Amino acid sequence: MSQDPDPYTHRQARLSAALQRTGLEALALNPGPSLVYLTGLNFHLMERPVIAIFAPQAAPTLVMPELETAKAAALPFPAQVFPYGEDPSTWQEVFKRAMQAGSLDGRQIGVEPTRLRFLELRFLEGAAPAAHFVSAEQPLAELRMCKDEQEIAHMRRAVQIAQQALQAVLPQIKPGLTERQIAGELTLQLLKAGSEAEFPFAPIVSGGPNSANPHAAPSDRPLQTGDLLVIDWGAIYQGYISDITRTFAIGPLEDELAAIHRIVEQANAAGRAAAGPGVTAEAVDQAARQVIEAASYGPYFIHRTGHGIGMEGHEGPYIRTGSQLRLQPGMTFTIEPGIYLPGRGGVRIEDDMLITPQGAASLSDLPRGLTHLE
Repeated sequence: MSQDPDPYTHRQARLSAALQRTGLEALALNPGPSLVYLTGLNFHLMERPVIAIFAPQAAPTLVMPELETAKAAALPFPAQVFPYGEDPSTWQEVFKRAMQAGSLDGRQIGVEPTRLRFLELRFLEGAAPAAHFVSAEQPLAELRMCKDEQEIAHMRRAVQIAQQALQAVLPQIKPGLTERQIAGELTLQLLKAGSEAEFPFAPIVSGGPNSANPHAAPSDRPLQTGDLLVIDWGAIYQGYISDITRTFAIGPLEDELAAIHRIVEQANAAGRAAAGPGVTAEAVDQAARQVIEAASYGPYFIHRTGHGIGMEGHEGPYIRTGSQLRLQPGMTFTIEPGIYLPGRGGVRIEDDMLITPQGAASLSDLPRGLTHLE
């Protein structure tokens, strides 16, 4: 597939339309996935502020350190750049000139509530004291939720990398290895398989009682015969992520632990089967949840069935009870039901899903049945 050298002009046009629909007169973004999506620009968050301002029918405005301006020079679209030097006492004036250039004082300006830092917000408020800064979470989510063919191709590759890495690690897993040792080897194999170094999240490797904690951090606990082992991991390729979970048995399991694995496997299948265009996120959540509730383990399924994935590990759509959002082709998200028995063990089986015009497809295809590692 050929890669579009400039998907950003089209995305900025869509953003302009979204801002006008929602009554926002501009959008101010920190470095992060939304800025990469709209411009291709990557910056590290640091002590030097960086902000991009988008207004309908106008070229983006960028405030950035002088040392970063080479990035802006290579952009495939026009942008107005306001650089500043190393003297912090001059920075506020540069922000003021940038805001004046767009006549933004007194305007309704959207921000990304989970991303905008206090640092940049203070400079923006100082530069436009009459402006109103409000959440632009909804228009940004709508902009990024439906992936195009190029984005989906990147996500497919991220899934392939993650699966290849785990398959390289599984033959090494045996009683006596610690969670931390397995996580370290998985990290190495992810890099060898082609993942970018900045993973979407650190691998979760949790055995025995620790597997009952959905977000456990790998510890120095050695694996023991009879443990459930949850491995939740992902790769990143061209800025797009994968997020997969499989649960394994270390030798023979007691009956109830084997049973909850079968139940979660059935719940995962039910959630995947329920997904499709026009289906609500709540209906998918309920399809998976009802399997677990019918088996009398409802109180031990303690999180939503899934979350959107793309350039972030958690983004829209959220597959949860109460969400009436209707799934559309191009949406990508996880299906990850689980049962967690405190002090004993837990099971989670997670797949990455894509809504297609005909239904839904799982991008991940590693076996979901219980695999015993001796």
